[in-house]
Amino acid sequence: MPQPVQYRGMSLIVPDNDTEWKEFYAHARAHRLVVRKCAPCGLLRYPPTHACPWCMALGWNWQEVSGRGTIYSYEIVHHAIQPGFRELTPYAVVLVELDEQRGQPTPDESLRIIANLLRPDLTPEGPAEVAIGKRVRVIFQDLADHMALPQFTLTDEPPQGRVWRLP
Repeated sequence: MPQPVQYRGMSLIVPDNDTEWKEFYAHARAHRLVVRKCAPCGLLRYPPTHACPWCMALGWNWQEVSGRGTIYSYEIVHHAIQPGFRELTPYAVVLVELDEQRGQPTPDESLRIIANLLRPDLTPEGPAEVAIGKRVRVIFQDLADHMALPQFTLTDEPPQGRVWRLP
């Protein structure tokens, strides 16, 4: 049985037979952001599902990606449901469109990943700094010898497209 990992007072367990997430988090612990690449059609996907959502093929490989992208959407959490997050409120959760497959296979279905928006020191980024269109890069929050969480932090790169934030 896998050992639970403590994160903000919660036990995180990835079962030994959950190969998708077990391998994903092992790569993350090596500070590599990976997604699945469909062998037949070549499209990247996240989360790491068995079948390609576009061509339904089962063949795939892990593909390392740069971890650079643009905030596609976000939410500011004001009332944390999990007790371990209450002290962080308000904090930002971002949906990041990764550069590797921007706007593909369609503008509505590109490669996107959700995570917290943190400063490089792993503290939450201030809500006033969050905006759609701002550029981010992945950082890793090490939790155990076999697990790290991919998170995102803002970069100094110019924004992509129109920058928008909640008033």
